[in-house]
Amino acid sequence: MPGFEIFGDEERREVADVLDTGVLFRYGFDGARKGHWKARSFEALLAERLGVPHCHLCSSGTAALSIALAACGIGAGSEVIVPPFTFLATIESVLNAGAVPVFADIDDTLCLDPAAIEAALTPRTRAVIVVHMCGAMARIDEISRLCGERGLVLIEDACQALGGAFGGKALGTFGHMGCFSFDAVKTVTCGEGGAVVTSDPERYRLADAYADHGHDHLGNDRGLEGHEILGANYRISELNAAVGLAQLRKLDRMLEIQRAHKQAIKDALGRYPVVGFRQVPDPDGDSATFLSLLLPDEARARKLASALASAGVDGCFYWFDNNWHYIRKWEHLRGLRTAAPPTLKLLDTFPGYDGLSLPRSDAIMSRTLSVLIKLSWTEDQLEERIAAMCRAVDGL
Repeated sequence: MPGFEIFGDEERREVADVLDTGVLFRYGFDGARKGHWKARSFEALLAERLGVPHCHLCSSGTAALSIALAACGIGAGSEVIVPPFTFLATIESVLNAGAVPVFADIDDTLCLDPAAIEAALTPRTRAVIVVHMCGAMARIDEISRLCGERGLVLIEDACQALGGAFGGKALGTFGHMGCFSFDAVKTVTCGEGGAVVTSDPERYRLADAYADHGHDHLGNDRGLEGHEILGANYRISELNAAVGLAQLRKLDRMLEIQRAHKQAIKDALGRYPVVGFRQVPDPDGDSATFLSLLLPDEARARKLASALASAGVDGCFYWFDNNWHYIRKWEHLRGLRTAAPPTLKLLDTFPGYDGLSLPRSDAIMSRTLSVLIKLSWTEDQLEERIAAMCRAVDGL
């Protein structure tokens, strides 16, 4: 990752199709578009790839999460269990729905711990958002079973895990709805884009309408459309969809490269007793966008992060200090600093986040480094990178 590393004539041709028609809007203008429906084509290809009947392409992964929550009826006052290690958009989507994010610990998969989910349940819990972080899966079989037994909505945030699978079943297809991102730095990129997938025709119908101001999309050229529900504008443009369509056709090759590059680095670092790795419940289903290292303690994790930076090894993330992906640095969330006061401030049951403590997650994240796996490395560049990383580990 990311897909922009291998832009080529395929993306240019798809974009040229759109520009030649002059129709950038994903709906209507049926005659003018000359049969080119890039968003529809992307949806059909992704649905086939994932083995689901329904897919809706939208403007971002954040939009996908908001659409999924709405289509599942999650709103004001609902408690939604979320992980503390994720991109903040997961949490923002819950807040923007008027629901209450409830944090539960991660385990050594770097994803939600099923036991921690169960411990966080209250009578107000309506849903769980499980995030498949850094390209690999949570214990999705256990989490799916738990949600089924407790009657909870399960939404999968697979925004970082396109192409991943568990037991041969695509990530994003275990829950009631799955969400994907195709932003500028994802494996498949639209520039900006996202998608929701589901096997439930009613949730798909609601998602399709909600993403476009409640339009039911019946009839041609939007002339006969009704408005059964209120919605928002989460539409993707045909230009963005065109880029993503060409990229999606390259996914198998992307995964092949990522997995080979990751395995080469893992084999080299695996010879060092001081280096451990995240637990991946199904290694064959890893999309291999990152290699995540677990060091024995925080001190050595920090030392390795510094040594890698000094050696010029880019794309290494020490998440414990990261502003975007771990709760420790989310001061704006702890203080609920927003442009408009969130609904949950009005709830008598909301305890606030100022005193939130997740020592088990801290213990894991303080020892974790993740190394980005690139598509564009040459064989020589990969060998040089491995050598530099080994020298850094030698210094621990």
